[in-house]
Amino acid sequence: MNKKVFSEEQLNTLSAEEIIDKLQHENYSLLKSLNAEKLRKEMVPIGKICNAAINYVLGSTKKTSKTDEKERIKKARAKLVKHLKRLTPGTYEGFPKDSKNGLVIGFNHPSLGEITRILMMKFDVMGDKPMLFPVNLPWYEALAPNYDRIKELGIIITPTITPSTWSKMNLEKGSSLYEAGNRIKHDFRDLYTKLSHDIMKEGGVIFVAPAATRQATVFKTKAVYEKKEPIIPTMSVLAIELFKDSKIDCDFLPIAVLPPKNYKRNLNFFKKYQLIPGQPFTANEIRKKYLKKNATKLPEFDYDFHQRIAELLPEEFKY
Repeated sequence: MNKKVFSEEQLNTLSAEEIIDKLQHENYSLLKSLNAEKLRKEMVPIGKICNAAINYVLGSTKKTSKTDEKERIKKARAKLVKHLKRLTPGTYEGFPKDSKNGLVIGFNHPSLGEITRILMMKFDVMGDKPMLFPVNLPWYEALAPNYDRIKELGIIITPTITPSTWSKMNLEKGSSLYEAGNRIKHDFRDLYTKLSHDIMKEGGVIFVAPAATRQATVFKTKAVYEKKEPIIPTMSVLAIELFKDSKIDCDFLPIAVLPPKNYKRNLNFFKKYQLIPGQPFTANEIRKKYLKKNATKLPEFDYDFHQRIAELLPEEFKY
């Protein structure tokens, strides 16, 4: 079925929530509307695989007279973990099970494969803690029609337009599409911030790729590692927003993703990954050491977060 496109008026006036609702329930595509149909199509095959897996585990896990809905979802998660361990194997030891604080988990992002391994770890180790996953728009659109079923499993996804995707969209600066896309990009960011606050207040988990795109190394370049070029402020922007609320106490946990040899950028079926937790940044540490009044980013925190990932990996993954 062909995707619908938003009108110019809709692009200029609809809220982030209204746009997302149309992506989920009315077969609209924001990417197609912004002349970025190629980016949408690239993620369609991956979306079909993910949606099929979720539909299978939920559809084949029936509620009986002896189980309630909560128990059914728990069994569906266990079934998903069982299949993921076979199809997308990975090891994960030393992850916190019973943290009362909210937890922001940041990971290096060499491929799509670590996403399934991270979800497997979360369900296996952290159970039903609320979970938020910001998802780049091309992947979000591939998953959006199945949003309600994904949420049943306890996964809340929200769209973002990363710097890399924004650049690939190649919109002419100053054009009506550029201005509309830029507004929506910021509205998506604001919604992500709001959802992050909500999840942290519930003691939940947020998963974030500091690089905001797939890249083979932790630091984008040697120049970034040597502090000769700026580092992307993904982690510090989120920390600043969360810690504006004095009632939020959340820790930031770096995890190193070690992919298998000869891995590709895709899901890498049947190849084993390693997820290695690093030393966490506690809420108290971040507030005392890194936060600065009226700061919009904290390069020292972003650098140290990347470094705690890099030190757990072989040298070739540094930059």
